Amino acid sequence: MLGNKPTLRKIEPDFGSSFLIHHYKESVKDRFQFWHFHPELELVYVNNGGGKRHIGNHISYFKNSQLLLIGSNLPHMGFTDRLTINGSETIVQMKPDFLGKEFLHLPEMEAIHKLFERAKMGMLFNPAVKKEVGPKITKLVNYQGIERLLKLIEILQELAITENYTLLNAQDFAMEVYQQDNDRVDQIFKYITKNFKSHISLEDIANEVNMTPPSFCRYLKKVTGKTFTALVNEYRIVHASKLLAEKPTSITDICYESGFNNFSHFNKIFKKKTGWSPSNYRNEMKRLIS
Repeated sequence: MLGNKPTLRKIEPDFGSSFLIHHYKESVKDRFQFWHFHPELELVYVNNGGGKRHIGNHISYFKNSQLLLIGSNLPHMGFTDRLTINGSETIVQMKPDFLGKEFLHLPEMEAIHKLFERAKMGMLFNPAVKKEVGPKITKLVNYQGIERLLKLIEILQELAITENYTLLNAQDFAMEVYQQDNDRVDQIFKYITKNFKSHISLEDIANEVNMTPPSFCRYLKKVTGKTFTALVNEYRIVHASKLLAEKPTSITDICYESGFNNFSHFNKIFKKKTGWSPSNYRNEMKRLIS
């Protein structure tokens, strides 16, 4: 069973500030590697790092860099598995009304207001936006007071007017996870993370959270929108994606190392999830800078 680690994260801005900035130059093991949510929006820029995105019911792997905006109370887990040389991760956390309850409804704030609404589905910004806006987010730590606030508003406005982004969850998606559910959901994800490389029986994972298999299946579908098999396969495909991008291991070995026991099934699931065959995905990852 999990300990008493809180899953509704309490976030307090620094004294004299209406929002919070974290800047990391070194990977911190187990930082926020649990299923959690908070009222604050979270703007995340990773430069020269890699890891797994798990936001709402979206799971994927990234390499090199990413720029995300996660909406209020959208459940998620930590992102960066590692930072490479000169790598950094900057996180900005702010409540939707951090500028005041009325300020967000001013005509001049309309675009940012709509941005905050879109962020409830989780937003991944495309490389051009990431390249332009990411360094500005990193530089926020160099400013103080009103200057830092104005720079943040400028960044939010840039993100608000661009169309170069991907929504990570469907428009009608609503993660039905409440505070009392989070320990159980966190426990499910941790169990899958620990065991996805081998066979996971439905009976074993249901027993792990003290549920019958039918009740577990209904519960998981309710809170994630996915079946147990689909969720486990996503973890396996994300792991395979990481290995394909970073290791010269044979694709057959990667198939079995990722928990699949049938190569042709692995190819089929991988292409369905990513749109690429494993070999084409590996070639594309070599060519592109994510």
